[in-house]
This record gives sequence, C-alpha cells and structure tokens, in this order.
Amino acid sequence: MVISSITTFAWLIKPAIGYVIDNYFNKKIWIFISLALDIIIVLVLGLAFLPIALLIGLMLLNSANAAFRDVATDGIMCVEGKRNKTTGKIQSVQWISISVAVMLTGIGGGYIAQRWGYREAFLCLVPVYVIVGLIAHFYREDDGGRKISSSFFADLKKIFADKKILIVGIFIFLYKYSPSFGTPLFFIQRDVFKWGKVWIGTLGTISTVFGIVGSLLYYKFSQRINLKKWLYFSVFLGAVTTISYLYYTPVTAILYDILYNLMGMFIFLMIMDLMARKTVNGLEATSFAFLASISNLALVSSNLSGAYLLPIIGLKGLIIASAFTTFLCLPLINKVD
Repeated sequence: MVISSITTFAWLIKPAIGYVIDNYFNKKIWIFISLALDIIIVLVLGLAFLPIALLIGLMLLNSANAAFRDVATDGIMCVEGKRNKTTGKIQSVQWISISVAVMLTGIGGGYIAQRWGYREAFLCLVPVYVIVGLIAHFYREDDGGRKISSSFFADLKKIFADKKILIVGIFIFLYKYSPSFGTPLFFIQRDVFKWGKVWIGTLGTISTVFGIVGSLLYYKFSQRINLKKWLYFSVFLGAVTTISYLYYTPVTAILYDILYNLMGMFIFLMIMDLMARKTVNGLEATSFAFLASISNLALVSSNLSGAYLLPIIGLKGLIIASAFTTFLCLPLINKVD
C-alpha cells in the first residue's frame, strides 16, 4: 500500500500538471513527450535488473507520465466538448475505452504474471505506447499552443475567482463524500460467503461490462437530460442504494454489484460532464484537474472516515451514516447552473 501510494503521487498534484500543459507547448505535444519518456522507462525496467529503490523511482516516473497523458486528454475533452456541446458523449467514449482496457489489462496482466514476470510485462507496453502515439498523431489541435502568460498561482487565482467553479467544487466534494464501507464487504465476501479469488475477479469483470452499458446509455441520453433534475434524482437514488446494503447476502451481493455498476457509471459520467462544462476557458486542463482533485479528496476522506467509524458504530451504523451524508449536497444543487 505504501509503495502504490508513492508510485501514484503525481496523480495528487494534477492541477500543477494542468498548469504546465495549459501554458507550455500544447496538449498533443505533451502526450507525445510522455509516451517517448515511457518507452525509455519501460525498456530500462524490462531489460535491466534493478534494486527496489530504483525500481520504485522509475515506476513513479512511469505513473507521472500517465498522469500527464490523462490531464492532457481531459483538457482536449473539455475544449472539444464545450465547443461542440458534447462533453458527455466524449467522456462516455473515454470511460468505455478505460473499462475495456481494465478488462484486457486484468486478463493479460494475470496471464503474464503467471507465465513470465514483471520485466516481460513492462516490455509488452512498448508496442502499446507506439499505437497510442500513432492514434494521437491524427488529432489536429487548433489552438496553436498557448505560450506562458501567467504563473501557476495566477492561474489558480483565476480559478478561485470564478464563483461558479468553486460552487461546483464544493458540491462535488459533498456529493462524493460518504463514509466508505467497501472494504468490510470484501471481507464478508471472502470470509462469510467463502467466495474464491477467481469468482470475485469474474464478478468484477461482469460488473465492468455493465458499467460499459451505463456508459453507452449516457452517450445516448447525455444531451437530452435535465442535469439539475437528474442530480436531485441521483442523490435520493444513492441514499436508497446505500441503505440496501443492510440486507447483504450472496444473491443480493451479485445483484448490487451488477445493477449498481450500471447505474453508478451513468451517474459518475453525469458528474464528470458537469465538471467538464464548468471548466475555465483557456485553463481547461488546470481547472478540470482541480475539480478532479477535489473529487479524489472526497474519496480519500470517505475511506478515512469509514475506517475511523467502523470500529465505533459497526457496519450497520456505518451504512446508515453513509446514507444520511448523501444528502449533504442537496442545498447546493440549485446553485449549480
């Protein structure tokens, strides 16, 4: 857990990465730079025997390059999506792609881990990075590359001066925050239901497929729904689905996992769509990364508060508390345009 937190550090400072992308070169160039650096890094990881400290360091750089690509791609999504009023559709395609990639990575990664080792796994990434670069080559960015015009703090000041994005940021935190109880459920699956690793993994894959269905539904309906009304609806739906975990059996666990993944992806994309629509013009990568960081902070806060409350109020009390905190964001919905 410590090592994984170290290697994902760059994802915690995405607004700073967004500033670099918004002010230096352009988004497409940063995608190429990160891909080139990653090819070098995975070649070293795959061809050399490295001590653990150096191995972790290179994995941190590999993760940082991925964070740059993520922020650059989200910046492109915001620019193109706002221009064509298709932020929801583009994000649906993004998350369908991510879901498929997760399934392929799980299957391929498991096979490589069993048959070969981590060095061969890193070498397998080289052709993947090349293919991504070829695809990125066909994107034509028409902003000409925004040159340095302000400092990082000046850009942050511009973001914080935008009351609309601050309201959205506070709403996102309250909407996403609720004491988490996911880990206890995993132990129930393993120790009470006696589910094996293969079945748990299979159920995760099935749930991912239904998440893709949720993405397809949002792609179809994203431009037709009244976002504010659906936000209200999703809050009450979230409370009901949370309370349902008070009745947790092997059968309901499967139903919840499948059905809630479908609905959850639709609602998740709705929130991501809201975030993309509210980004600051000219600072799309920075402002979207800022809102994404708030969302990540809410998830971390949920995990920490859930871990703290579980031994105090128990699992049932934690589920009830999580359901009630769902309503914290209701007063702000009317203030979200």
